[in-house]
Amino acid sequence: MHLTILHVSQPVDGGVARVVVDLVRGQCADGRRVLVACPPDGRLGIEAAAAGARVIDWPARRSPGPATAGEALRLRRIVRDAAPDVLHLHSAKAGLAGRLAVRRGVPTVFQPHAWSFAAVDGALAAATRRWERFATRWADALLCVSEQERRDGEAAGLAGRWHVVPNGVDLERHGPADAPGRLAARAVLGLAADAPLAVCLGRLCRQKGQDVLLDAWPAVAARVPGARLAVVGGGPDAELLAARVRTLPDPAGVLLVGPVADPRPWLAAADVVVLPSRWEGMALAPLEAMAAARPVLLTDVPGARECLPPPPDGVPPVPPEDPEALSEHLAEALADPDACARRGARAREFVAGRHDVRRTVSQVAEVYRALLPAGVSGPPDPRVPGGRRSFIRL
Repeated sequence: MHLTILHVSQPVDGGVARVVVDLVRGQCADGRRVLVACPPDGRLGIEAAAAGARVIDWPARRSPGPATAGEALRLRRIVRDAAPDVLHLHSAKAGLAGRLAVRRGVPTVFQPHAWSFAAVDGALAAATRRWERFATRWADALLCVSEQERRDGEAAGLAGRWHVVPNGVDLERHGPADAPGRLAARAVLGLAADAPLAVCLGRLCRQKGQDVLLDAWPAVAARVPGARLAVVGGGPDAELLAARVRTLPDPAGVLLVGPVADPRPWLAAADVVVLPSRWEGMALAPLEAMAAARPVLLTDVPGARECLPPPPDGVPPVPPEDPEALSEHLAEALADPDACARRGARAREFVAGRHDVRRTVSQVAEVYRALLPAGVSGPPDPRVPGGRRSFIRL
């Protein structure tokens, strides 16, 4: 019998959605029956369906609130009707609603994609840590994308069955862009062929730190004549960032591109890709950039050091929320495009050896396998010798 996997995700865009789609594509190729429950807006549902999954409408807001109880109830019904062998919850909101709804009624994997308590301060952070400590009892596996993410969870008092599976990238889809490819991408995008170009790819929100990058940019532009910055992505901070760009000494040097269906041309056009995050689990955009043979500049958040080539091929990450350090390293990179090209080629080799998405899919399958008895498609009911565990109806 085929293993049935139900992925539940909110958000439906950005790196989390791309991770889910990559898993779906690999699992469908392996002959699994794959379902994805997610909100109808965003690209996740469209791309998951194209990858072979059955997509189920799960209207859910990104943040917790009064609607969460209803979202959990709806998800409970989805799980009951889908009868999955494994429930895989992605990110904080799906983890909250899913664990409340199911409470280990089926084997449950929770993958935080960065801990929710890293995004808040004070009393809210303390409350979030208390919830996560409590909710671990309703997860059969805690799946982290970096060792640092796991260590941060343990430091917060979480106890569970830990697994670490680094994010991966589709090396066929994200191929290396050589010098002619770089020029071709710039021609298509309407960019100058010889301008030093930094690209920041990510959701426009506080987590990704584009505001810090804009604070750092005037010093970069002063040191590297003609340098350009392209900020690629959409999100809740789009208007705030646009207002900040208008206050820069040379606002024309910064392009706010907005969301794009395919970021590969922007990665191909870049000399260096920068992601100044405040927190992460392991960001996917740097892996995609390195797969395109582009060097990356990151902040020292969970997953950053683990996904970078060691020096001298990789530049050590800089402290978060430090515009001066960010500008210094970014200007140094943009001032030497030949060095960027050499580092980018070695970055591609590094990613190909350690972050192939096929390896990620295989390792996630091992996590599932550890939850299921050998030779059967689903878990046994502990109350019935040899029987399947059934989801309790409302």
